[in-house]
Amino acid sequence: MSHFWTLMNDEFGEAYAGSLARDHVLGALGGRTVLEALEQGEPPRAVWEALCDDMDVPPERRLGRSARVARGAQGGQTGGKP
Repeated sequence: MSHFWTLMNDEFGEAYAGSLARDHVLGALGGRTVLEALEQGEPPRAVWEALCDDMDVPPERRLGRSARVARGAQGGQTGGKP
């Protein structure tokens, strides 16, 4: 479930993700919102895919950010010699 919310926040931003989850009704989920579907036991992956289809999220962004910077990573050389 935490991965689901990471995907939501990455794609839509934290504030908009919450609004979508509460308010956006999805026909593919039987006229339920994201939160209703999850609370009623719908698998998070199925909910995510239905939302992506409805919001026209391109396939290349449906698995989340392709490159995450690890906590504490330098992002390149630190100026030291190899």
